Amino acid sequence: MKAPMTWRNGPNGYGLISRALHWGMALLILVLLSLGLRLSAMQPDLSTLWLYGLHKTLGLSVLALVLLRLVWHRITPPPQPLAAGWQVRAAKAGHLALYLLMLVIPLSGWAASSATGIDTLFADRWVVPPIAPVSETVEATAFAIHAVATKLLMALVTVHALAAFQHEMAGEGTLTRMLRGRR
Repeated sequence: MKAPMTWRNGPNGYGLISRALHWGMALLILVLLSLGLRLSAMQPDLSTLWLYGLHKTLGLSVLALVLLRLVWHRITPPPQPLAAGWQVRAAKAGHLALYLLMLVIPLSGWAASSATGIDTLFADRWVVPPIAPVSETVEATAFAIHAVATKLLMALVTVHALAAFQHEMAGEGTLTRMLRGRR
């Protein structure tokens, strides 16, 4: 008999909302990383400006989703880890670092865009208020933070995925819990 679908996390598995946020954000972040790498290799011109706008809109969406995810995490904590000892501590440190980077990257991008003095538009429609003064120094610093944090995120996402696969291959059901909601 198939277990009923649950919205909230339980003691043995992730609920539908946690799984949707996880995989939706994972896809969005992979798109953003790909787009960001492409943009960093291009010279901006009128025909590519829309890609920068898309990157900003998706980045601000990640920021909103990570804040929602943190609230959801408080409402319905994740199930207990299946591993033990140092692996649990490493996983907690890794998740903390992922959350910090998912906050730092969009905030630094927003600050850098604000520092240019050019309006940041969400969905090419709504002006997003600036969070930094117009300043070449702030712009350069924020873009540098954005670039370094993005590289750290790429490395950490790789480690995160490899660890999940390793735990799944060891029979711990880590991926199964995040895909199906239960072990």
